[in-house]
Amino acid sequence: MRKPKLKDKELMAIGLTAGYMGIDSECQLFRSLPLSLRNRIERSVYNRRKRKLFYHLDDLRLKLVERIDKFENCHIVHSMPLEVCKLARSTRSSICKEKVHSSPNKGHCASQGVHYYGYKLHAVCSVKGVIGSMDISPESVHDIHFLKDIRHQMKDCTLLGD
Repeated sequence: MRKPKLKDKELMAIGLTAGYMGIDSECQLFRSLPLSLRNRIERSVYNRRKRKLFYHLDDLRLKLVERIDKFENCHIVHSMPLEVCKLARSTRSSICKEKVHSSPNKGHCASQGVHYYGYKLHAVCSVKGVIGSMDISPESVHDIHFLKDIRHQMKDCTLLGD
């Protein structure tokens, strides 16, 4: 087995630093990396290894959230549309339709005044702006049902939603 030139911790640090700097494109990231790092890993290998480290990164994120929001007792819940495809293509689309209970569906976003086909992204963040959790649901799930689920995870705090 080949030993990687870049350790997992170094790879995670590159990903976290890129996120902190607002770099959301791997092309942009690899253009801005110093040559010494670029020579140690290919972009496709970086991408594959970063996906494998997702759960470790998520554990790290949760530990950071716990430390930053240790004494926070007020959280904001917000949902927004995640469009899978244009409404006109929704009947022909096979995206994410493997399981009926989790397939996307048609909906309406009142705040943006649009009809769309997709999911809802629900985010819970502290008043400081630290995102504690995120979840995706089919569009037809009402926000109140998400709040009922999240209240079991977040006890002894105030949840604010629109």
